[in-house]
Amino acid sequence: MSILVTGGAGYIGSHMVLELISAGEEVVVLDNLTTGFRASVAKEAKLVIGDIGDQELVEQIIREHGVEAVIHFAGSIIVPESVTDPLKYYSNNTAKSRDLLAACVACGVKHFIFSSSAAVYGNPETNPVFEDARLEPVSPYGTSKLMTELMLRDVSAAHDISYAALRYFNVAGADPRGRIGQSTPEATHLIKVACQAALGARPFMEVYGTDYPTGDGTCIRDYIHVSDLARAHLLALVHMRENSGNIVMNCGYGRGFSVLEVVKAVEKAAGHGFDVRMAPRRAGDPAAIVAGAGFVRDVLGWKPEHDDLCEIVAHAYAWEHRLVTSKSAA
Repeated sequence: MSILVTGGAGYIGSHMVLELISAGEEVVVLDNLTTGFRASVAKEAKLVIGDIGDQELVEQIIREHGVEAVIHFAGSIIVPESVTDPLKYYSNNTAKSRDLLAACVACGVKHFIFSSSAAVYGNPETNPVFEDARLEPVSPYGTSKLMTELMLRDVSAAHDISYAALRYFNVAGADPRGRIGQSTPEATHLIKVACQAALGARPFMEVYGTDYPTGDGTCIRDYIHVSDLARAHLLALVHMRENSGNIVMNCGYGRGFSVLEVVKAVEKAAGHGFDVRMAPRRAGDPAAIVAGAGFVRDVLGWKPEHDDLCEIVAHAYAWEHRLVTSKSAA
């Protein structure tokens, strides 16, 4: 039996592959390498280059490798882009997830773990936000994730497949051992962008919006280390193997930091300041969103190992430094 990881050559997916392999699981990765990297996939995993929307290919993979569970990361993730190109997001994140689910049902896959998002909450009325909060996404990205959650609910009710939908808050950091990290050059993740600016890989970074109703006027987010997040997925898989039913849960630490606080943490890691410029708000960005994160701890027994902003930033900075150094040497 094996685990199929879609988008396993991407940022979060590649960390998930390492976590599964460390746990002794057999892993198959399906990735079209649009934003993922072949080099990010652990050598112990089998990499198939293809698209999750190719139902015939997915069914072939499931049958050939005896896939027991699917952990689904593949999709598009840039919130502002979803506002300007919503059809891309409803295709990549929703329609293709439907095709992937159809293949799973046809082949009798038992468990499905979905990479959802805190974006399903939109602008929450209160923080921290818990799993039973009203779901009102403010971007097509968030809507595309919510639509997939609804599909999972309905498909699970009709077929013998259970699911876990893990709603991520802001994923950051890199493998503590320096094996992999966020490798996409034009990624929009705040910590990556700030590290690139501090290292001179970008001439400056922009802070989008300084007039939010927060302490310093910039957005507040709950940052979770990518390795802790991967561990939560593994624990969800273990839980699903041992228990019936479905789970929907937040993945965050329950503590938020503003954009300017993140900038200060990057300056600390770099040992110097860098060019930070103020810019207008971006469409689709909530003012503040922090996880109500007790459920994942209580149900899965999840205990974060990297619950510290400075540590998250230090791991991200070390990875970006490696990328910059290797590029200079090439």
